Amino acid sequence: MHVLALYDIHGNVDALDAVLADPRAANPDAVLVGGDAVPGPFARETLARLDALDVAVHWVRGNGEREVAEAVGAPAPATDDMAARTAALTAAALGDERARQLGAVPPTVQLDGVLFCHASPRRDDEMITRLSPPERWADALAGVVAPLVVAGHTHQQDDRVVGATRFVNAGSVGMPYEGDGAARWLWIADGQPELRQTPYDAARAGARILASGWPDAESIDASLVDPVDPIVVTQIFEGLPRP
Repeated sequence: MHVLALYDIHGNVDALDAVLADPRAANPDAVLVGGDAVPGPFARETLARLDALDVAVHWVRGNGEREVAEAVGAPAPATDDMAARTAALTAAALGDERARQLGAVPPTVQLDGVLFCHASPRRDDEMITRLSPPERWADALAGVVAPLVVAGHTHQQDDRVVGATRFVNAGSVGMPYEGDGAARWLWIADGQPELRQTPYDAARAGARILASGWPDAESIDASLVDPVDPIVVTQIFEGLPRP
């Protein structure tokens, strides 16, 4: 079975189109959308592309989908709460029904012997990075019996073995923190993962996002317009408080 895993698209429909046009992503048996397809500037267009695929599409709920669903009917967010602001904008763009549907997506999916989650098998927002110590990795994957776990959330690709489990971070299609803007994705052939990337005009995509009025300019600049050194972002993530 061939699976195309798409993580952290974040409404960047130009990046998604680039990956779907990549010949190496052609003719999968299934597509796995691994969370955080939204929030993002072109959420409706992104979901329309995914809905139109002529192959089985399996969904994993990311913290982004959860937050968009939670934004329905919620009070107006504070201007300094970027996550809440972008979730509210996306919920308004999608409409209440579709936004709520995203919140009902399962947090994990098993497909062809692979366990797919968004951040870790136990949380959709757990921050485990390239720099996280071995004990934190072991704790996050404790009790997992699947030989391969695929996740995203950090927007950085990774491939490591933790005990008896291989953990692969598919990276981000739409907002990669890799220093070059290229869209990241994962191809899995009969249980064997291969990390891939698709170069495209990320700076132009970022400029289009900013021109649309999308408020999270800092993230768009750092990932697409003027990409920062990946280690800088990893270190920032490692400094975040963990629940």
